Parts: sequence; structure tokens; C-alpha cells
Amino acid sequence: MTHSRSTIGHSPKRREDRKFLMGQGRYLDDLSIENLSHAVILRSPHAHARLRSIDSATAQTAPGVLTILTHEDADADGLKPLRPTVEANTRTGEPFAFLPQPVLARDKVRFVGEPVAVIVAETKAQAMDAAELIDVSYDDMPAVIRANEALAPGAPELAEAVPGNLALDWHVGNEGAVEAEIANAAHVARLRIDNHRVVTNPMEPRGVIGMWDAAEQRYVLHVSSQNLHLNRDNIAKVLSVLPAEVRFIAPDVGGGFGAKNFIYAEQALIAWAARRTARPVKWIASRTEVFLADHQARDHLAEAELALDAEGRFTALRVRSIANLGAYMAGSSGAVQTYQYAHLPGTVYAIPVIQLHVRAAYTNTAPIGVTRGPGFAEANAIIERLIDKAAREVDIDRFELRRRNMFATEAMPCTNAMGESIDSGAFAHSLDQALAAADIAGFPTRKAASEARGRLRGLGLGYHIKGTGGAPFENVDIRFEADDRVTIITGTQTIGQGHETTFPQILADKLGLDDSRIQICQGDTDLIITGGGHGSSRSTYMGGTAMWRAAEEIIVKGIEVAADALEAAAGDIRFVTGRFEVTGTDRSISLLEVAAKGREGKRPLDTYHYWERQNLTFPNGAHVVELEIEPDTGRVHLDRYTAVDDYGVMVNPMVVAGQVHGAIAQGVGQGLLEFVAHDRASGQPLNASFMDYAMPRADDLPSFNLRFNPTRCTTNPLGVKGCGEAGAIAAPIAIQNAIVDALAPFGVIDFDGPATPERVWRAMRGMT
Repeated sequence: MTHSRSTIGHSPKRREDRKFLMGQGRYLDDLSIENLSHAVILRSPHAHARLRSIDSATAQTAPGVLTILTHEDADADGLKPLRPTVEANTRTGEPFAFLPQPVLARDKVRFVGEPVAVIVAETKAQAMDAAELIDVSYDDMPAVIRANEALAPGAPELAEAVPGNLALDWHVGNEGAVEAEIANAAHVARLRIDNHRVVTNPMEPRGVIGMWDAAEQRYVLHVSSQNLHLNRDNIAKVLSVLPAEVRFIAPDVGGGFGAKNFIYAEQALIAWAARRTARPVKWIASRTEVFLADHQARDHLAEAELALDAEGRFTALRVRSIANLGAYMAGSSGAVQTYQYAHLPGTVYAIPVIQLHVRAAYTNTAPIGVTRGPGFAEANAIIERLIDKAAREVDIDRFELRRRNMFATEAMPCTNAMGESIDSGAFAHSLDQALAAADIAGFPTRKAASEARGRLRGLGLGYHIKGTGGAPFENVDIRFEADDRVTIITGTQTIGQGHETTFPQILADKLGLDDSRIQICQGDTDLIITGGGHGSSRSTYMGGTAMWRAAEEIIVKGIEVAADALEAAAGDIRFVTGRFEVTGTDRSISLLEVAAKGREGKRPLDTYHYWERQNLTFPNGAHVVELEIEPDTGRVHLDRYTAVDDYGVMVNPMVVAGQVHGAIAQGVGQGLLEFVAHDRASGQPLNASFMDYAMPRADDLPSFNLRFNPTRCTTNPLGVKGCGEAGAIAAPIAIQNAIVDALAPFGVIDFDGPATPERVWRAMRGMT
């Protein structure tokens, strides 16, 4: 075998791509399981209704039907409702108001797509046919879709347990100081922002194959998920069993973007159905089910005020916001509002005092979960759009206004008004690099050329920052195999980021090994005791740090074994690039030879390491957009996209670039095309298919001019920062700012997305 050593900073091709390009990936739908039956979920067609009765007698006799399960069966078997992962304010400990979500609707349905019954049959077609024979009687009720309307007096109430639909009402920050600064400010810029709802739609839909292992007396679930251990533990609670009685296995996972981060009713339902039928049961969501029942994202209203002094220095920020949680509190959506959204409300700007008023409401819509940049994306949008508005009003260049108020590089680490510390960053430098790379000096010439063609041209910028880290713990088990391979077993979860390539690079760098000898094993709760999965761009930071520290322990162990093998004192042994050397001599032994001797002498180098973080990492950067608008139609064309980002030390710059490109594409989708539409009266989704919900395509995207301005992160030994979410945060902001810039001649001073042709056309004509 020919070996190569690709370490941190190299860009070898992704080793996992070969199997995908050759059609050898194994996704959930590719698994072959004997005696497999199929499930279909009967879902509510109403956004809000009393559930009077379910008559499944005719359906029970349909061909191939094995069982039909309703809430009465779930109650009889002791299934518990789904509870949120975080049940209290992360800062104050104050409990959230919430109604646990029943696995199958009982008494009432609260959103279109809520599970009502499970049909299991020999084939999927038979299950679908039987579902049509079930007679469900509903009493339709008024629905409420918007969060602000849900909190209005007299609004339809989703649950008696949550009076007024209010999940949380929380103030944080120095209210008195903010009030005083606003009252005495030379200028106050004010803005109302609607960060609209989107769906994530990973390429591979959610799915579950459930089995009951009678011999082991436990459930085995094959899932398309990005967070196995946490979801296993929470599904065990729903099934009223211990976590050890549930095993989660994930084959290749075709994307997640946050939607596969937390538990769903189907994971418990399919496991339970498998036990009831004594058969393996398979459920794969249809694309329509993804639109209706997957956790959605954003849907955040805010009113913000930014106070400035006579020199254009920011003196205070006040934000009043209402988050739409959907019908139930899903996963960590409460924590998003009380931690992530409240973590960096001033982002990269040195604002002395900040005050937030955060409310969250329940509505008759699919539950809100997370997607790239949850909480942080909403906070970034508020300040970046507010700064552009302030710059126009006080007649200061919008880029200079940012530069004037950014935390200085030499002031790092800095602490913001909320008491949160940012360890590293060169914000003004990244801004200047991005503006230079975008050639803003040539913008007037390009604008004139656009006008000559009858088009409007706009320039917009969004500076992003996000705290990454996710679950605050991680572990790794490194094993030296008899064939001289090294196995990394990790509790993180790859969903397309390239861990099979980058994780071996990290260990190869530290241990001086050929990375081709190193393999990664993951995706099975039986492999390792715990794990934080993948969310919040955490895997390289958390899993990489665990590997690095485990490698340090391996070296310490290896020195003892090498000392015996080399007949030297341990204090005279040093480890250099994969070899243990006796200082001052030419005697040495390789790490793999030491590992073999360790196995023989029952002193293996195999090492398990668990750690808990104390800090986040803070990727940041400036994204600049130039776009053209057709005045007659309102159609927007992205012409130029420039980004200068700081991701700290980059393990594999090519993989980083790929992650950034994907996030930008997702952000462009939100900025230009994507939004969830409901009928305001009935609560019916109006665009729950790709016939009506527009995702970005290749011709919607320009070539990206992507550059890096790394500053080493000080909160982990690798110096890395998360890289997967930046574009999804920055792109919508930059697009919206560019649209306002282009439409300034029409008196447009603000624009909420998405920038569909109709919305832009109406904005140009002063129509709402």
C-alpha cells in the first residue's frame, strides 16, 4: 500500500467522495432488511381542530394491513409525549411554558401534518391505500399563524396549559442605561424586521427503520439523523425504557442542516410499531411530509433601535422580538432564544449597553427547530440592517460606520455588553479585505453600465459572527489495530461535511502517521458511550479537540513502552513525527511498532478521552453582494459575491471552501427565493412542494470570490473555528442591504425577504 501524509492545512481530495460518485453510498433507503414491513403516517389536514373520533375498522381489514395504531394504543402501551431538549431559560433557569407533543394526536390537532395514526402493512402501497379508508372526524377551529397575532388578546389558544400562547417573556440587559442612552442620543435609527420562515429540505428525507430485538430485549433503530446519542436518550424516555434498551444506527446521512438534530414522533412510533408487529418496520418521509412535518426555521419578528452619538459611535441597542415556535417547543428552540439569540446581539460591534425583550409564541404551524445559524442569524440580521439604515440617516459611509464601531483587533479577547467573551478576530481587517476584493471602487462604473442597460444595481454587505460549539461535551476512542491501522471512534456525526477526510488529517498531524492508515467509525450508539452529534459546526472543534488530547495521552503512554524497547530512561525519550527517539542518539522506534509492543505486553496505546468545553469558537467575516434588478419585472440577478472569512486554523482549506459555498447557496435561497406561505385564515400551507417552494439552482448563483483572513482560535489546541454556517447567516443580510441600495431612487428604505420578483416589483411601487 502506498501511504501519504496529509496533515492540518493540506487539501487532499475527500476520501468519501469516491463511493458517493460511484453510487456505493448506503443511505437509509438502501438498507436491505428481511421480512420488512412498511409504515405510513396519517396526518392532520387541519391546522387547528378538535379530534372527535378515529374509525379504522374498515382499514384494519384492507389487504396487507398488519396494524393501525392511534393515541389510544399509545396510551395503553405507556408511550410518553415528546418534551423539548431544553425546558428552561438557559440564563435564569425559569421554566418555559410548553405542552409536550403527543406522539399521536389526542383530543386536538395543532398543525397541518401532525401525526394522527400509524398504518403498518406488507407494502407501502397497501399502507397508503389503508390510510385512505380511515375515517377521522374533526371539528375545525380558528387557527393563528403569526407569532405577534398569537399573543394578541382573543387569539385562538392552542393549549390550556399555555395561557395566551406565550412560551416565554424575558428581559435581559441594562434597561435603565439603554433608555437613558436612547433619550440622550444624537440620533436613533429604528427598524422593524421580519426574518421569514423557511424549510431546510435535506436531499435525503428523514426516515426510520425500527426493529425489536427480542433476544436482547431492546429496540434497534436505523435512522437518518445528525445527533444519535441525544436522540436515543430522548426516544428512550418516550418509549419508557432505559437508554441502554435503545440502539441508534445511522448509515450515510444525506444532509441535515439542523432539521435532523432533534427527536420526532416518528422515531418512537416506528420503534413501537416494530415491537407491536414483531416485524421490522420502515418509514421514509415523502417530500410533502418533509414540508409539513420537519422542523422549520427562522420566523422571527423584531423591532430594534440603535443609538448613536454625534461622532457616529454606537451607544446603545434595544431589541424587542417575538419568536414563532410553531405548535410545540421542539428540541432546543427555547434555548435558541435565551442563549444563542441573546449571546451576541451586538455581534462584532462595541456597543456599551444592550437590552433585549424576548418573547416566544405558539402558533398553528409546524414546530420551529434549527437550521444553519439559529439565533445568531437573527441577531446578525438585526444589527447589520440597522447599521445600513443608520448610515443613510446620519450620512456616514456604511462601511466606515461599521469600521468605526468594531471591536479592535488589538483588544482581543473582548467582552460584549452581555458579558460574553470573544477570543479572537480581526473584524475591521476582514471588512477592508472584503471591500478591496469586491472592488467597491469600481462599483460606480458597474452601476452606470447597469443603468445604461435599463437595470438597477445595488451593493450590500453583511458582517457575520456566530458562536459554535453545540453540545458542550465530546469523546473519542482511538484504537491501534493489529494490521497497523488506526481507528477513530467518535460521538460526532458526519452528514456530508467530510469528516472521513479531515479527522484523519488531525490525528495524522499530531501522531506523525500516514493519514491513509487512519479510519473513522461513527454512527452507532453501541460504538461509544456518548456523543454530541453534529450541530452548531461543532465536530472539528469538539471532536478534533478530543482527538488531539487523546493523542497527547497516547504519546505519554508510548514513551513508557518505547523506553523499555529502546532500553533507555523515559525522560530521555522524545516523540518526533511518528517516532520515539532517544535524545542524543540515532536510536528510535516508530509509533506503530510501539503500539504492537504495547499490545504484546498488555500495555495498549488505545485511548479513550472525554472532555467538556468552557468556551465557544467565533467564526466571522464580511460578505459583499452586488446584484442587478430588472425594473419592469422586479427580478433580481446576483452578479458578484465576495467573502472574506475567519475560520481560524483550517484543517483542510478545500473542505472549508466547500462548506462555505454550500452555506452561501442556502443563504441565497432564503434571501431570494425561499419562504413558507400559509393561508392566514385556515392555516393551510400554500407551498408544500417544490412546484411552489423555490430552492436556488445553479443559474441563481454567481461564482464565489472566497478568501480567508484567519486568526487562531485560543479556546482549543487546534486553533480551529466552525465553518459550516457563515454563508447562511451573511448572504440574506447582504442581499437585503443590496436591494435597499438598488431601490433607493424609489424611496425604499427597508426590505424584508425573500426578494421574489413580485415583492421587489411591489416595493418599487410603494405597495405592501
